[in-house]
Amino acid sequence: MPRVLCTALSTETGPHFELLRSAGFDCDVVDRSLNLWDEQSLVKAADGYDAILAGSEPFTEAVLTQLPSLRVLSRTGVGWDAIDAKVCDRLGIVIAITPGVNHDSVAEHTIALLMGVSRGFPQSDHEVRQNVWQRVARPRVMSRTLGLVGLGRIGQAVAWRAIGLGMKVLACDQAPSADFVASHNVELVSFDDLLARSDYVSLHVPVTPETRHLIDASAIEKMRDGVVIINTARGPLIDETALISALESGKVASAGLDVFEEEPLPAESPLLKRQDVLLSGHVAGLDQESHRDTCKMAAETIISLHRGDWPGNRIQNLHDRNGWQW
Repeated sequence: MPRVLCTALSTETGPHFELLRSAGFDCDVVDRSLNLWDEQSLVKAADGYDAILAGSEPFTEAVLTQLPSLRVLSRTGVGWDAIDAKVCDRLGIVIAITPGVNHDSVAEHTIALLMGVSRGFPQSDHEVRQNVWQRVARPRVMSRTLGLVGLGRIGQAVAWRAIGLGMKVLACDQAPSADFVASHNVELVSFDDLLARSDYVSLHVPVTPETRHLIDASAIEKMRDGVVIINTARGPLIDETALISALESGKVASAGLDVFEEEPLPAESPLLKRQDVLLSGHVAGLDQESHRDTCKMAAETIISLHRGDWPGNRIQNLHDRNGWQW
């Protein structure tokens, strides 16, 4: 009986159990007391499993080479930068994602962070709890300019919501949908132009060698004074040291962050001490609907691959297949 381990957070419940067990798989949930960001702890947990219903745990070369039974890493989400794809290619391990199931959740969370920091949270909340009663006039969101770095499924879902709030939307993307841009009156601009013209900058691109620290001191310097930065994509897109310096100087007015360079966010992070930063713990893509649909798709991918099918729109590596079989 092939074995599946669920390491992704919140996978203690969901439709994946019934799907996998009905298809003849043994399905377990990882011991949550383990630190899965420690390589040897992850190896110990995953040893002997054929497939993993994975989260953002780091499947590095050191981990992957110690898991001889592993055939599939089925990610509950669309990001897979924590997985060493070259090693997976070499070892014949399939990397799969769940496209098209969480973009509405991420978009809603992005707007929530944007509106929250725009209206003075978390500072206002903290002040009231401390019996400090201040009234501060803040810029209205309506009529302001939102710059979207990335206009894929998530960027588009954010765009039409922002337009509904009365915002002007700029976007930069390597291959934007011409139909979406035309029908929603989104203005396509260069990255530098977006930085210079946006009141809010929201990130919706994957982490690659080219995008790591995309928002660094140089990029921030090109932004408007008092800009707001939102990140619900991947933490390493932002140089956190540069962001903290810009918050301290006032160049950046505030930030809404769901993702971080190191996760979980270390207790000593300066971000935790700032009342001009609204934080959440990598949950933007998680709502009840996305949880159900993501777990279902991740399980279906494992089952499909075991049966000899190849759901190519979900698979991110082994593009020529090389005769891959379970």
